[in-house]
Amino acid sequence: MVSSLKEAMFFESLPSGDVRCGLCAHRCRIAPEKTGFCRVRKNIGGILYSLNYGFVSSEAIDPVEKKPLNHFLPGTTTYSLGTFGCNFKCLNCQNHRISQPADSIYSAMGKGGGPTRFGEIVTPEEVVRRARLLDSKSISFTYNEPTVWYEFVYDTAVLAKKCGIYVIVVTNGYMTPEAFDFLAPYIDVYRVDLKSFSNDFYEKVASARLEPVLASAAKAKNAGLFVETVTLFIPGENDSPAESEALASWIFQNLGNETPVHLTAFRPHFKMDHLPPATAEMLEQRRRLFTAAGLKYVYLGNVESDFQNTWCPNCGRLLISRRFYFGENAGLERNGHEFVCSGCGEKIPVFYPLDSGF
Repeated sequence: MVSSLKEAMFFESLPSGDVRCGLCAHRCRIAPEKTGFCRVRKNIGGILYSLNYGFVSSEAIDPVEKKPLNHFLPGTTTYSLGTFGCNFKCLNCQNHRISQPADSIYSAMGKGGGPTRFGEIVTPEEVVRRARLLDSKSISFTYNEPTVWYEFVYDTAVLAKKCGIYVIVVTNGYMTPEAFDFLAPYIDVYRVDLKSFSNDFYEKVASARLEPVLASAAKAKNAGLFVETVTLFIPGENDSPAESEALASWIFQNLGNETPVHLTAFRPHFKMDHLPPATAEMLEQRRRLFTAAGLKYVYLGNVESDFQNTWCPNCGRLLISRRFYFGENAGLERNGHEFVCSGCGEKIPVFYPLDSGF
């Protein structure tokens, strides 16, 4: 009988019968028959179980630029999938129906019987098979937070690595150091949200803390993973010039000036639908602050802009043009293992296998 119930990784059984989860920075202490903050990890008889192993809520073939990722395999598709649950409670979550779903969905998890009306249960082997069948160079764990799907993400990533398929995690960055270290050898990309540079914002809007997010992003960079960041600007909440300058400075110092940075415009949604949308003008102003801090590749999202394209930071030549998310080579040349601007020879940090024609 197919089930999405699996013993969890990274937990400690306590003498009281409680368990301590060590997967994310909440480090929940969970009483018997209760779940943690994410609601998909349950204490059953003093053992912590994942309730959503292989439980797929959403899947699609996406342009990799939709993650968004602009410097990793541009112009390719990625097999994207997600489950239910999250270790954040973002008030503006665009995928709240799967990240913060109704109790009936959680109650369906961990039970036998295969696919349900809420989703489909699959194996890591099936995920890799689908990625190959669909000719995707990568698998993306996205739509909800991959950390709360850790066991399935790990098993799939190990198999994908053996099969030569790249693995992308689109994450809020709240994984513990020990969980990150165990997974890192099997993933290639850490596309991390830096929602704000204010701990107050994280507590108010996401029910989380800033410091673990910054620590994990820096850890991913130091581990040699490909890192791109996203910040969604919400008017009156995280869009002050001072905060933007501080965030840009942190990225420059800790992730490097070649890190692709995506600044995206808020649209009213979920529990923040009373706020005004972010404007293109405000986003362009913030982009100038980020470039003034020394960051070379700053992109704008959710607005019409030429800065969805990649431009040479040295001579200004158009390098990668994008339309409907798909990237197309407009001015890159390969120089051995590297790409350079065909106009001035500037080295451009774009990853693509040597056997590709990009």
